[in-house]
Amino acid sequence: MKKLMVLLTAAAAANLGGCATVVNGTHTSFETDSRPKSAAVKFSNGATCTTPCTLKFRRKDHLRADISLPGYKPTYVLIQSKLGGATFGNVIMGGIVGGVVDASNGASNRLSPNPLIVKLAPEGSPEGAVLLDKKGNVIKSVKAHNDSVRASVAKTVGPRLAGLEGNDPQ
Repeated sequence: MKKLMVLLTAAAAANLGGCATVVNGTHTSFETDSRPKSAAVKFSNGATCTTPCTLKFRRKDHLRADISLPGYKPTYVLIQSKLGGATFGNVIMGGIVGGVVDASNGASNRLSPNPLIVKLAPEGSPEGAVLLDKKGNVIKSVKAHNDSVRASVAKTVGPRLAGLEGNDPQ
C-alpha cells in the first residue's frame, strides 16, 4: 500500500506542472524590426524600443505595437497570443492537469506575428504598411492582418486599442 501511495503521489506531482510551463516558460522573446530601420515602437504593455529590437513578453498577452518613423505613415500591428502545440501534447500524454496549468498561465501560447517585421509606407503615398517574413517577402498588409485578429485581440486590449472604436488610421 505504501508503494502505491508513493507511485500515486509521484504521478500527481508530474501532472501538476504543465509541460509547456517547464519547457517554454511563461515569457518569450519577441523580435521587432522595420524597413527602414530605427522606427520607434510603443507596445500596449508600456514597453518601448527602436527597431531592430528584442524584448521579453508574457506569452498569454495580446498586444498592440504602435510604430512610427519621421517621413513614414504611423501604423499599428495587433499581436495575437495563439494556442501552440504544447497543450495538445499534454492532453495526448495524459497530462490533463498540466494542460490546464499551461492554458491558464499562457505557457502553451505563442505570440503572432513573431518576429514582427513591418515595411512602413512613405508619407503621401497611396500604399499602406505591410508585414514581411524573415526573408523580406510580403506576407500581407498590416490592415489585412489587423482585420483578421481584431475581434480576438479586442477581448484583452480593449476595443479602442484594437481599432474597433473611433478613428482607425488604417
